[in-house]
Amino acid sequence: MSEPLAASDRWGRLRVWILAARPRTLPAAAAPVLLGSACAWSAGGFRPGPALSALVGALAIQVGTNLVNDVADFARGADREDRVGPLRVTQTGLLSPRQVKGGAVAAFALATLAGLYLWWAAGWPVVAIGLAAIAAGVAYTAGPFPLAYHGLGEPFVFVFFGLVAVAATAWVQALAVPPAAWWGGGVCGFFATAILVVNNTRDWASDRRAGRRTLPALWGRRAGVAELGACLTLAYAATVGGVAAGAFPPLALLALATAPWAARVFLTAKNFDDGPRLNRALAATGRLLLVHSLLLGGALMLG
Repeated sequence: MSEPLAASDRWGRLRVWILAARPRTLPAAAAPVLLGSACAWSAGGFRPGPALSALVGALAIQVGTNLVNDVADFARGADREDRVGPLRVTQTGLLSPRQVKGGAVAAFALATLAGLYLWWAAGWPVVAIGLAAIAAGVAYTAGPFPLAYHGLGEPFVFVFFGLVAVAATAWVQALAVPPAAWWGGGVCGFFATAILVVNNTRDWASDRRAGRRTLPALWGRRAGVAELGACLTLAYAATVGGVAAGAFPPLALLALATAPWAARVFLTAKNFDDGPRLNRALAATGRLLLVHSLLLGGALMLG
């Protein structure tokens, strides 16, 4: 009979799994659900049960995608000893590929359980959306045609962490998609894509060696910086556009107060190429997405 793990060992294992889950990326999953719930509230259809289930499902899909990415990038040689990004558990040997794959299966299983409740609450469209999201999460870096290796990472993130996430969250509660959800999906999609672009700009050299066809890997760091600027600009343009179209109340313009934060992220990516600074910029972009979404959501609920 094996000896039980000491408390310090159990805490160490937990810390490794937290690292593998990449908590700095989780705002990209939480923010669109929170904004979608605010859209449902503004339409008179907020329901706490489906809202919570949508949040659990989104976070679980994000974690599962991160774990698949961890083991798939290692297998394809994208994560090596000289990587400048955060520690990867498969590449460093903290977890075996089998353990990481098992964790991904568990995360997607949790997402499926949340989806079963949402199916009961909102009907069959939820099944199609959930299966597509899980399939896309796996196909992002794994399978015969990994999206991230063929220049399709940005469209994937924009659609699933923007339009689909916000609109589907509103749907499972209000059984309708108000115009604010489409505009909010655009805002979240552009910010979430900006997170990916910071990541790709940081890793442009290693991605080029591994055969990833990201914009920075193909055209260099400057292309990544330009892409980042475009994503951030479009996020704010979508905010203003939603107000101009009447989908957001005028109070939503308070979200523009986050613009100096976005400017700092852009200038960091433009002026520095070291891993630590860009890692902090990536985390800051995730927080920017969350705060901007909360301000939009608050405006919708108050307006």
